[in-house]
Amino acid sequence: INENGCMITNYITITEPPIITGTDNVGSHCDSYIWPINGTIYNSSNNTATETLIATSGCDSIVTLNLTINNSTTSTDYQTACNSYTWIDGNTYTSNNNSATFISTNAAGCDNVATLNLTINNSTSSIDTQTACDSYTWIDGNNYTASNNSATFTSTNALGCDNIATLSLTILNSTANTTNDVSCDSY
Repeated sequence: INENGCMITNYITITEPPIITGTDNVGSHCDSYIWPINGTIYNSSNNTATETLIATSGCDSIVTLNLTINNSTTSTDYQTACNSYTWIDGNTYTSNNNSATFISTNAAGCDNVATLNLTINNSTSSIDTQTACDSYTWIDGNNYTASNNSATFTSTNALGCDNIATLSLTILNSTANTTNDVSCDSY
C-alpha cells in the first residue's frame, strides 16, 4: 500500500528465449550413415529424427535430420566360354571360376559388387587316320592324291567349342610295285 492507501502491484514479465529450429541436410549416403549429432546409425532414409541441442545461453535448438540412404547392390555375371574368358576385371580365366569379384558404381552412386560365375568348356582335337587308293576326299571337301598329315578341319564339339580334326592320310598308288605288303587290289 502506498501513501495514498492504494495497493501497489508490480508486474514482472518473463520472456522465454525462442527455440531455434533447423534441418541438417546431410544428403545421400550409401548403405548407412552415422549422424554426428547423436551418434545414431541410420540404415534407411530419414527426415523425422530430431535432436535438441542445449545452448549455454539458454536458447535451445531443435535439429531435424534430412537423410537419403541409397543401397549398394550385388550381381552375378553368368558366363560360359571356350578355353578362356577375359572378364570386366581385365583378367583372363582358363578354368571355371565363381569367386572373382569386380566393384563398380550402380545407378544410385553406390557400390555394385559383381561376382563372376564362369564355366570354361574346352576345345578338343582328334586325328582322322585314313588309307586310300590313289585319292581321298576328306571332310574339308578337298581331294587328296598324296599322303597328308597336316590338313585340319574345324567343327564344333558337343560343348559348343572347336574340335580340330587333323588328317593322317596314307595314299596307296594302284600302279605301285606289287612287292609292297599292301596293294590297292587287296585293300
